[in-house]
Amino acid sequence: MAVHSFQKIQGIPASLEKVWDFFVDPANLPSITPPYMRFEILSRDRGDRIYAGQVIEYRVSPLPWLRVYWMTEIVQVKQGVYFIDEQRRGPYSLWHHQHHFRSTAAGIEMTDIVHYEIPYGFIGGWANTLFVRRRLEQLFSYRYKRIEELFGASEPR
Repeated sequence: MAVHSFQKIQGIPASLEKVWDFFVDPANLPSITPPYMRFEILSRDRGDRIYAGQVIEYRVSPLPWLRVYWMTEIVQVKQGVYFIDEQRRGPYSLWHHQHHFRSTAAGIEMTDIVHYEIPYGFIGGWANTLFVRRRLEQLFSYRYKRIEELFGASEPR
């Protein structure tokens, strides 16, 4: 089984406080997830800000005919700098998602780094090649556009 990774960087013309406050509120996740994924937060009493050790449960449809349970844990948080979530139960053998935030002259540079592994050996590798990677890229492209709608587009470099 292979561990796959990708990185997405986005400039956001807003203050660190505004961007950080948005991303550390779990209630905002559905607003940056494509509607076709039918993202639903199942956790009750989750609070309005993430914290290390927090467990969040979801239901999501990565494919139109597939509805899956997903549990993540926020494993690290450094206020205003980064937070990391890891899957505890769900569709991946491994899911490690780093969210980094850095102030720049134009606002914030947000970097997502994702490491993931698909179960089922060569069948999982085949699935990644055929559709999983593409689906993840679509998810992050959608999120990129939604963030531009919410915070504005940054100037091209």
